[in-house]
Amino acid sequence: MIQKILLIQTASLGDVVLATSLLEKLHTHFPEAEIDLLIKKGYEGLFTEHPFLNELWIWDKTEAKYQNLFRLIKQLRKNAFDTVINLQRFAATGLITNLIEAKTRIGFSKNPLSLFYTRRIRHFIGEQGQSPHETVRNHALIVHLTNEQVAKPRLYPSKNDSAKVSQYKTKTYICIAPASLWFTKQYPEDKWVELMQNISPHFHIYLLGSKADFDLCNRIIEKSHFQNSINLSGKLSLLESAALMRDAHMNFVNDSAPMHLCSAVNAPVTAIYCSTVPEFGFGPLSADSAIVQTDEQLECRPCGLHGWQECPKKHFRCATSISTQKLLARI
Repeated sequence: MIQKILLIQTASLGDVVLATSLLEKLHTHFPEAEIDLLIKKGYEGLFTEHPFLNELWIWDKTEAKYQNLFRLIKQLRKNAFDTVINLQRFAATGLITNLIEAKTRIGFSKNPLSLFYTRRIRHFIGEQGQSPHETVRNHALIVHLTNEQVAKPRLYPSKNDSAKVSQYKTKTYICIAPASLWFTKQYPEDKWVELMQNISPHFHIYLLGSKADFDLCNRIIEKSHFQNSINLSGKLSLLESAALMRDAHMNFVNDSAPMHLCSAVNAPVTAIYCSTVPEFGFGPLSADSAIVQTDEQLECRPCGLHGWQECPKKHFRCATSISTQKLLARI
């Protein structure tokens, strides 16, 4: 009988959101078990008042990374986990998985310390025609504990989160999250401007992102001259953003974390793919979702799994050749 489970996903925001599909599935099959989750510092706000989470563990990588790691391992060892499920594929989390002495240690074989796991699973990304969604790849870690059905990721904005953004829901609105950590995954600024210039003025438009995206969003608003638009970058928490996106007429996003926020609250979404491709397995999962990408056959696309800080070919045709009409058709 499984009584205490630790899930580990210390990667980026989108990866953490997708990991919630396992939280959903494990709770369904083991409703009496305590399920803990380990993430890196910065994403705690995703799990405020989460109904299925027993305890959230935080690894602070910003300062004294490895000192914090071994302090964390010492604390985790005291909790007597019987099952550890590691979704990360790097050595540090493999160290955590093995050193906290759980009887069952499950993870991907790509982790260099997976040799010491009790169960190792292959992780496919575009290999030999293999293109399962990341939630399917993650589910492979627990299929022997549950069943074949894959759960969708899910987040739980609170009543307070919904109340905070209710003031923006008095009119029909569209959300745009224009930024990405990677330049070649980000739809160009002038293309966002072109989109807004062609949206009917009876809509309100809210631009979302982090504090670092504030200037980009301001420029898009100023260049588009769209009157009913507000820059909310850095002004909303992650769950507040999800609560706002959930009731939008449409959300326009890159292949990035806001797409996964939409999936986790089943918000309507149009995901724009520039240098990356849906075949990597990180696409949107909302009931009303669509992927928009170039119609040009580019030998250089995809140029990488995560993208680059500039186009390796200097032309960025994977982004600039995307038709604005394709986006407008989603409105």
